Amino acid sequence: MANRTPHEAATELVARAKSGDQAAFGELVRRYRQRIFALALHLTGNESEADDVTQEVFLRAYRALDSFEGRSAFFTWLYRMAVNRSLNARRDRKRRGETTIDDPRVERAVAVDAQGNPARAAELRQTYAILLAAMDRLPPPMRTSVVLVALQGLSHAEAAIVQKCSPGTVAWRLHEARQRLRRSMARSSQVRPLPTRQRRHQATLAGDLSRLLREWEIPGILPS
Repeated sequence: MANRTPHEAATELVARAKSGDQAAFGELVRRYRQRIFALALHLTGNESEADDVTQEVFLRAYRALDSFEGRSAFFTWLYRMAVNRSLNARRDRKRRGETTIDDPRVERAVAVDAQGNPARAAELRQTYAILLAAMDRLPPPMRTSVVLVALQGLSHAEAAIVQKCSPGTVAWRLHEARQRLRRSMARSSQVRPLPTRQRRHQATLAGDLSRLLREWEIPGILPS
C-alpha cells in the first residue's frame, strides 16, 4: 500500500475490515482518530465530550461497516457521524444548562503557539477566547462548515458530502462566517489588527486558530 493514495489505502483497509480483519480496522482508527477527535473538540468545545464522541463514532463505524458502500470516502462517512454526534452532545449540554469555564480549545492552541512565552500566552489566550466565542455564536451549520473547511482542511465538495448540501452552500456559509467573525473581532477593543505578513504555521489542532486568523484576515494577536 506504500505507493497508493490515502484514499486507495483506506479503501483496501475497509475491504479487509469487512472481511473480518480486526487489525485493518485498528489501522483505520489509528489513521483517523486524531482528526475525528479534533473535529469533535472544535464542535463541542468540551474535551471529555470530544473523547466520548470519538469512541462512539468508531464503535458505530465498526458495527455499521457492512452498510458502508464506498460511494464517498471512508473519512467523510466518519465525519458525518462525528458532526451529528458532536452537535447533539453540545445541544444536550445547553439543554441541561451546563457551562464550561475553561475552553480546552484555547489552552491547546496557546500551548503550541505561545512557545513557552508567558506574556505571549496571555495575549493569545485573550484573542483565541474571543475568536472561539464568536465562532460558537454562528448557526450550527455555518460553524460546522468553518470547522470542516477552514480548520480541518476539507474541500468544499468534501464538506458538502459530510453536511449533505451543495458545495455552493458551503461556500456561502464560509463567506458569511468570515464577515461575521471579522466584525466580531474588530468590535473588540482587546485585539489589534494583524501585521500585513505573517509566516504560516503547520496545520495542527492547536495551529488551526492562528491559521484561520491569518488566512481570513481577521483582526487579532498572533504568534510571532
